[in-house]
Amino acid sequence: MINRRRAAFAAAAVATLALTTACGSSGTQSAPGTTSADNVQPAGQGTSDYGYGSSGGSGGSGGQAGGTDTAAGKAPKAAPAGKLALHQDAKIGTVVADSKGMTLYRFDKDTPDPAKSNCNGSCATTWPPVPADGATAPAGIDKSKLGSVTRADGVKQLTIAGWPAYRYIKDTKAGDTKGQGVGGTWNALAPDGKKAGAQEPSDVSVFNHPDLGGILVDGKGRTLYRFNKDSAWPMKFGCNDACLDTWKPAKPADRSKLNGIAPKLISTVTRPDGTRQLAVDCWPVYWFTGDEQPGDINGQGKMGLWFAVSKEGKKVTTTPEG
Repeated sequence: MINRRRAAFAAAAVATLALTTACGSSGTQSAPGTTSADNVQPAGQGTSDYGYGSSGGSGGSGGQAGGTDTAAGKAPKAAPAGKLALHQDAKIGTVVADSKGMTLYRFDKDTPDPAKSNCNGSCATTWPPVPADGATAPAGIDKSKLGSVTRADGVKQLTIAGWPAYRYIKDTKAGDTKGQGVGGTWNALAPDGKKAGAQEPSDVSVFNHPDLGGILVDGKGRTLYRFNKDSAWPMKFGCNDACLDTWKPAKPADRSKLNGIAPKLISTVTRPDGTRQLAVDCWPVYWFTGDEQPGDINGQGKMGLWFAVSKEGKKVTTTPEG
């Protein structure tokens, strides 16, 4: 009798062990050769759709992290964007960032009109959606371009010109743009909501400012100004000595590296101290030390003497309130 009971007990233990091995304590045990996250993806959310994931996509691993939110098709909770910023990337030009300098991206499989996010489940783990709450625009972004879209999980996501905005999990410090071009569908956001990097960065280019219109900026995205006390002909420099501590002469430009401005308007002048300076329509131009990021126009109208320059080489006299 005792031997029969021991045999029955052993058989029950084996059956229980087999059941546990097949299903797992959480009910998400993977089949051989798969990960548990593969089994908790929402229907239709395969990693090949997004160009990332543990299967070797160009976005790398990390998109397959588990967690209750991802398993339920909800995006992981992300930090608010705060006051957006613009920064100049040497390869792709001016890009939008959050208040901590982390680059924001757009996804080609989303739509801007009507705004809709098609990045859910594990995609939203690798590309965390940026919450809309509390996001504000810097000087270089038209406030009217900021909006929001309600995602499938009910979260309100920030949009720029209708495009839902995301961060990239592999960007680890301010200014990183590791998400640019991933999967052929992800791009950093330009200030107008378009893809950053559509054109090569230039020594001089046109920035579409929400208040001043098309104004000239240098290779670092800084607004270029001209000074009323200078003159183009005869050549005269009114900004010297202490003035140069605040207003820095712009470096000469290569005429083959211009974007949006006629090469004939670009020249180089030599200052009294021998420094060579960029000139637009023969006027020496400067950048202002009080401008902190692309799109800033803190020097506009200073003392009634300093003004941004249009793509036609003329001074822009509009002075935004505030």
